Amino acid sequence: MPKVRQDYAIIAQWVEPGSRVLDFGCGDGGLLRYLTENKAIEGYGVEIDDEKVSQSIKNGVNVIQSDLETGSSLFDTNSFDFVILSLTLQAVRHTERVVLEMLRIGRQCIVTFPNFGFWQHRAQVLFGKMPISRELPYQWYNTPNVHLFTVHDFEQFCQGSSIHIMDKLVLDRKGRHVKWIPNLRGMLAFYRFSRKN
Repeated sequence: MPKVRQDYAIIAQWVEPGSRVLDFGCGDGGLLRYLTENKAIEGYGVEIDDEKVSQSIKNGVNVIQSDLETGSSLFDTNSFDFVILSLTLQAVRHTERVVLEMLRIGRQCIVTFPNFGFWQHRAQVLFGKMPISRELPYQWYNTPNVHLFTVHDFEQFCQGSSIHIMDKLVLDRKGRHVKWIPNLRGMLAFYRFSRKN
């Protein structure tokens, strides 16, 4: 039996059974397949890469080939229970626009991202190098990441954009929950949020 990805299991804890779920930048469709099998969701993905679209179809995922930054207009307001953006927020050019579109389309949103404030990332910058880690595996010259940010940065963004953070989970590099100084000790962040009423 294949090992369950920890990030999939964490996201699944927040997704209600039978929900309508949209996964922006769905990649190979693995997350949507997992949620379909374990939460009986009705899932749809958006992906621009040809090969990943093919993989999503092989995984039985309903996928639309489109740029998530320009293709969100295809979806009606409040047409999904959850909109997910997993390990992709740091790679979008217009972060604020994408997050606000997620909130328009979905009742709740979930994002995951590598925390640039993680102490090992900071140490690499201190010694004059751009960080490379399991969550940030690229060299400076070939990275798809355009906005590197921290847990604190994201929370300040939410506060300034009238976004209500419903749940938060930060993991260290061993996959353990970090409660004390997560901006320094956490490597991977998970947030569930909605519009403030």
